[in-house]
Amino acid sequence: MSNNQIIDEINKRRTFAIISHPDAGKTTLTEKFLLYGGAINLAGSVKGKATARHAVSDWMEIEKQRGISVTSSVLQFNFEDCCINILDTPGHQDFSEDTYRTLMAADSAVMVIDASKGVEPQTKKLFKVCTMRHIPIFTFINKLDRDAMDTYELLDDIEDHLGIATCPMNLPIGSGKNFKGIYDRRKKHVVTFQDTMKGTKEGTETIIPMDDKDQLISTIGEEALENLESEIELMDGAGAEFDLDEVRAGNLTPVFFGSALQNFGVELFLHNFLQMATPPSGRASSDGEVVDPKDHDFTAFVFKIQANMNKAHRDRVAFMRICSGRYDADKEVKHVQSGKVFRLSQPQQLMADERKILSEAYAGDIMGVFDPGIFSIGDTVCMPKDSVVYEGIPTFAPEHFARVRQVDTMKRKQFVKGIEQIAQEGAIQIFQEFNMGMEEIIVGVVGVLQFDVLKFRLQNEYNVEIILETLPYEYIRWVENDDIDLNNLVGTSDMKKIKDMNGKPLLIFINEWSPQMVIDRNKGLVLREFNENVG
Repeated sequence: MSNNQIIDEINKRRTFAIISHPDAGKTTLTEKFLLYGGAINLAGSVKGKATARHAVSDWMEIEKQRGISVTSSVLQFNFEDCCINILDTPGHQDFSEDTYRTLMAADSAVMVIDASKGVEPQTKKLFKVCTMRHIPIFTFINKLDRDAMDTYELLDDIEDHLGIATCPMNLPIGSGKNFKGIYDRRKKHVVTFQDTMKGTKEGTETIIPMDDKDQLISTIGEEALENLESEIELMDGAGAEFDLDEVRAGNLTPVFFGSALQNFGVELFLHNFLQMATPPSGRASSDGEVVDPKDHDFTAFVFKIQANMNKAHRDRVAFMRICSGRYDADKEVKHVQSGKVFRLSQPQQLMADERKILSEAYAGDIMGVFDPGIFSIGDTVCMPKDSVVYEGIPTFAPEHFARVRQVDTMKRKQFVKGIEQIAQEGAIQIFQEFNMGMEEIIVGVVGVLQFDVLKFRLQNEYNVEIILETLPYEYIRWVENDDIDLNNLVGTSDMKKIKDMNGKPLLIFINEWSPQMVIDRNKGLVLREFNENVG
């Protein structure tokens, strides 16, 4: 394959993550993208997920039962000569760690906001990670088929809470029962939608130019038209100017309005997004050099590990983001951390849990490979003669801890295997009492719901019942110094000494101020909040 063909393929790629607060309609929006891309024919309404047809991207058993996205799914489809990779991230409060990692693999983010609620806490957390990486953020204000906040209030809310300038690309005409359509600011016309059959089909849209007053009055009504005209005037006078460079630098977010459930404004959003979003960009290696996606040979990094995606087989899949070049399934690659050279086993593309074996893939693509147990989160894969190592992905500090033990002591082996496997995926972090072995396991999670996921998965996949005893600790610090004897450490009454699975010492505390007190009492002690997973 010629170099130009490879560059063409890379230029077609758009890889983005969808972020939102729980219930803002992220999974519905993902489904509608797939509907337009022809990847699914009939979008299953995701409301309550009580129907047998579950949303395409919510695949794990616990997700189907509860109707929330718990692990991030990866979906690929083609639309308008672009090849799109969507990383559908969990919106549920308690799944920020997996979501954080997924954002490390995206080139841009689509932020979904509920029009009746504005910016919510989870969105703020995820937004912080996007700004840390300076990736472009596109906003879709959803659920206009329900009563919504005022357009200005919503835009101010984004600017005040997230500190990013907004530029509305279209404006909604009414909301709830009075939602009539949207006004396209660039093309200066009104778009109304019919026949989406409650959002299951693309439907037809009618375009009415702003100077065709008679048709506008008969379609949306005189009052709605008057309101729209004054809104346009205000927006043209006061809103930020659209600037593509500012969008790509992550300083300005283009805002689109619509209803994913009803298919209002989804295609318009997708079309504009593809024009504004960038193809895969370079990624920094651990020595600070940026690896160019088009000039460099194949490289990738592991951002997620998932066990048991297929109930019939005990399997483990490592998800990789290809950062540069073209992947050829016939060629051997090097796993930098172990130095081993081998052919990746069963490279596949995933549509949630549907799999397709790959023979090739390009920078920007996400692929899953069978993991015999050698990959860890943050690992780099490259061609045998190459020596690139990508920056590690940080381990986010757990905020909830519990002591875990199995009910049936005869199932010790399955218990340890299951808990280690789930920890390797990064869903939980496991620790031990400082001077003890595996008989006492302490589990740390970013969000409480992960305790339920742990219990459910150990029971379901490993047939092990566990007892969880929650602990009062909320703050964790890694001990930086190698030369400090933890037994002689002057601590606080709310401090506990633990170690991670690599034997590294850590301290956990009940009170927020305690870590500083311990630093003050122990000269030279260095404590750190994040633990970098550098390969």
